[in-house]
Amino acid sequence: MDADERRRSILELARRTGSVDVGKLSADFGVAKETVRRDLRVLEEHGLVRRTHGGAYPVESAGFETTLAFRETMHVPEKSRIAAAAGELAGDAETVFIDEGFTPQLIAQALPRDRPLTVVTASLATAGVLATREHTTVLLLGGRLRGGTMATVGHWATHMLAGFVIDLAFVGANGISREYGLTTPDPAVSEVKAQVLRVSRRRVFAGVHTKFGAASFCRFAGVSDFETIITDTGLPLSEAHRYSLLGPQVIRV
Repeated sequence: MDADERRRSILELARRTGSVDVGKLSADFGVAKETVRRDLRVLEEHGLVRRTHGGAYPVESAGFETTLAFRETMHVPEKSRIAAAAGELAGDAETVFIDEGFTPQLIAQALPRDRPLTVVTASLATAGVLATREHTTVLLLGGRLRGGTMATVGHWATHMLAGFVIDLAFVGANGISREYGLTTPDPAVSEVKAQVLRVSRRRVFAGVHTKFGAASFCRFAGVSDFETIITDTGLPLSEAHRYSLLGPQVIRV
């Protein structure tokens, strides 16, 4: 197996399992750890993985995106803490947008139950979570349903959003970086998110630390477009401070 074949195999494994370990890769491929580290550096330079201490995890791109089912298995404690903190920011908002994805789904569960609330979402999973709540009205955006994320996209969704003024939007992304802003692999998803930002008074990004520093195919917002960023303590305090210099309050939980 040559270097290119080995790197393709490493990338495939990272995408299938969510992360790879240098020591295990070294043993599995019968090469030195430094060779594996060099492979990971090359993959990172191509924007395909992000290296961590002792390993790496895949970056979502135009050619690769995790499914909702997979996201429900990764970093669940961190996502739960982020969702609880996000719910506390609802304040007196009467209309709330909840993005697609597992963390937004958890945020939906954390929203106030004791007062009238209208929630707009493209996510079938989120709509299902909220559908039976006594004081919550759910508006599900129309459009083409993406099977991997169980969320709608397309001109039906963006046209519907254009008629709203939303008090508070909880928005996710596949990657967030100081250089490229917030990104996602699919142009249709990007347009829905961009439209949400255009019609929302307050905007909050919520996502785990692995999103930071990653860049995907389609840019839909800058860091400065958000008033608050909520993530976990896996994002170093020094890096959180760098993001806060661009405008938003950064909350680590």
